[in-house]
Amino acid sequence: MICVQTQHFNLNRTLLLAIGLWPYQKSKLSRLQATLCFGILTSFVVFQFTALITTQCTADFIIKVFSSATFFSIYIINYNMFWINTHHVRNLLEELQCICNELKNENELAIFNKYGNNAKRCTSVLASFAICSAFIATLLPIWPQILNTILYINESQLQNQTIQFVTEYFVDQQKYFYLILLHVNAGICIGTITLIATGTMLLGCIIHACGLFTIAGYRMEQAMTTKIFENINLENRSICEKIFYAVEIHRKAMKFTDLMLSSFEGSFLLLIAITVICLSLNVFAIFRNALLGNKEAFILHLLFVLVIFLYMFVANYAGQKVLNYSTHIYSSAYNVRWYDAPLHVQKMILLILQRSSKTFSLNIAGLFVISLECFAMLTKASMSYFTVIYTMQQ
Repeated sequence: MICVQTQHFNLNRTLLLAIGLWPYQKSKLSRLQATLCFGILTSFVVFQFTALITTQCTADFIIKVFSSATFFSIYIINYNMFWINTHHVRNLLEELQCICNELKNENELAIFNKYGNNAKRCTSVLASFAICSAFIATLLPIWPQILNTILYINESQLQNQTIQFVTEYFVDQQKYFYLILLHVNAGICIGTITLIATGTMLLGCIIHACGLFTIAGYRMEQAMTTKIFENINLENRSICEKIFYAVEIHRKAMKFTDLMLSSFEGSFLLLIAITVICLSLNVFAIFRNALLGNKEAFILHLLFVLVIFLYMFVANYAGQKVLNYSTHIYSSAYNVRWYDAPLHVQKMILLILQRSSKTFSLNIAGLFVISLECFAMLTKASMSYFTVIYTMQQ
């Protein structure tokens, strides 16, 4: 028997345990861990916004603050999304395990296991990219010393190069420099783990849903094989049962996907809005720092943009795959030898065709259909806002 948690979501479990979000962990220590992680993320964003209180607010300064603050706000939304919906995450895993336990056919189990392994590989690749990005972000401010491109840097020069984020802690920043640096790096590391842990968890669920749609198509094809039609009079009941099982797994796949969407719908809408704003501001920051010759800030904002683009693309590509896989059972039902089947079987297939002809997709509040088209639309919107900001600054 396949254990979904340990075999397919093992790496996700490790990442979520690291930030106190694993739904099966309910100890006091885990609650303290979650509170501490959320507090670090929230305080880091708050201390960026407090700079607006003590500094004269010019248009450039406001954009500089918001470009980084909105990026880290994405971390907070993702963390809060899983923290307050712990029971929904647990329900998703239990629902997936129940579906897996009902699979008895070896070929169906092989399909399910194949997509589970695909989810593990995607998690590993994205986690590696996230670790590299976090490593660059934490070491970028002191890269001249690390690469030995200069012969000597005194402490004050190092501090000036290290604090890339505009913050206001209402203390002497030179005196508490290392504590502030620790807080910044902690925010980056916790945020990175949060983004990759929550993102890959949802991605893994979507990949498993694609596997369920594939199993539905496989069952439909097996129900209408040539071997069955060799003795059609004796196998009418068998055909009906197999078609029923195909429809049932298709229904469960759609139910599982709808459960995932309904659990996080509000957070998804907020994430879309913040991501579009963040991308616009950081693209502008890239152009602005390129003109000013600020290499460290340029690379930092470029890293932000790459992370946002990757996040948006992976999410929308996953939605596109669900859309494609959900139509697979339609093509399977359409291409089988339905004309050789008894009349009542043809009626069942007709119902399947009518049901499957309606495109099933990841629809968020009826506003966004997660797909590659949505990715292009959000990117276009971000570039439009960037153009407006850039024009206003001229």
